[in-house]
Amino acid sequence: MTHYSRLSKIVVDVPAAVHDTEVAFWRGALGVPLTRFERFPDFHGAELTADGFGLLTQEIKEGEPRVHVDIHTTDRAAEVARLVALGAAVVDDGPHWTVMRDPAGLVFCVVPDPDVDEKTGHRWDL
Repeated sequence: MTHYSRLSKIVVDVPAAVHDTEVAFWRGALGVPLTRFERFPDFHGAELTADGFGLLTQEIKEGEPRVHVDIHTTDRAAEVARLVALGAAVVDDGPHWTVMRDPAGLVFCVVPDPDVDEKTGHRWDL
């Protein structure tokens, strides 16, 4: 089935104790407001380019600070299957996104996004 995907977000994951400081840092570093998402209050974010590429900060409940990327796609199941075939593994398949690990063990997410198309993403014919 044909679908589209693209690297869409860089996500800075930080514990609650330093989340506000991290948001303030990235606001200053990038010169853009990072606003809290109403739907996902653990996230602050900003689009950095006209096509929607952006930065998010995520307040995590446990673990060390880290950075991960989000791949947005028009078909989450197809994209996850494609990435598994390339060597990734599913960590958690939640209601809003799929958490995966690449072959080196690094975490990334696959997020459904109906706005990815031939102008903003890569076409996959599987």
